[in-house]
Amino acid sequence: MIQVKVPATSANMGPGFDSLGVALGLYNRVEVEKSAKGLWIENIGKDSKELPTDERHLVYKSIKKLYNEAGYPMEALHIKVHHEIPASRGLGSSAACIVGGIVAANELLGNPLNQKELLNLAINIEGHPDNVTPALLGGIVVSSKNNDKDATNLQFSAPEALEWTIAVPNVSLSTKAAREALPQKVLFEDAVKNIGNASLLVASLLLKDFNVLKAALQDNLHQIYRSKLLPELDYIFTEARKRNVNQLYLSGAGPTLAYLSWCTKDEGRNNFLKLLEEAGDIRGTKWEVLNLKADNIGAVVE
Repeated sequence: MIQVKVPATSANMGPGFDSLGVALGLYNRVEVEKSAKGLWIENIGKDSKELPTDERHLVYKSIKKLYNEAGYPMEALHIKVHHEIPASRGLGSSAACIVGGIVAANELLGNPLNQKELLNLAINIEGHPDNVTPALLGGIVVSSKNNDKDATNLQFSAPEALEWTIAVPNVSLSTKAAREALPQKVLFEDAVKNIGNASLLVASLLLKDFNVLKAALQDNLHQIYRSKLLPELDYIFTEARKRNVNQLYLSGAGPTLAYLSWCTKDEGRNNFLKLLEEAGDIRGTKWEVLNLKADNIGAVVE
């Protein structure tokens, strides 16, 4: 049996829409072995009852893609997925399934594909690189998509001082709906601001100068549109601008929120937790709060 541990990811970091992602210390584990009884898929853990147990499962579809890419006929498999990453919440559950599936299948076949080929295959399946690249490589990854099958990526370790306060609501938001909420065009000045902030964010993380994170994490391209999809998100982002909650961003396509801090006495983090309580009282939303460090290793065959 092959077992692969894959980290959660927080993509679209601040202004890094479709280009910046980080691996976090929350994991799915994918187990794969050959089966004499035909295809057998088990889901265990968080949201497991909502996931398919047939050929529609994303782990299976990803494994099948790798077999095809490597030139092997598909065979009967027993697949068991242990889910810690919540589904459809903006923490890379799909990316974890894709990466877990292709890494396990590659190991099962004797590693016919190298890491670059695995990454390109993952991007081809996912459609964009900012979740699958940190899931596979770990750390913080800067990606620039070349086409649907390839991207240029640079990875570096996340600073140890950083901590992500992750708030996962008990409501989901489909990636399709989040994509459809985006405008076809944006103001030139908004695009320029995002380029500047994204550049500042990468420099801040590399130089460990965290005092500029308040400015560097500001987004003008997608959060304002996606937060309108759920009233609780709109309330939190509107109030955050008034209460010194500046290091807050929408994780992935949402609805999970991420607050990036580097010290436990961060006033903004405490204000963020109060905002979650208020939004819960107003909308009835329940939040699971996780305090996570970055994962600088990525997918691992255990």
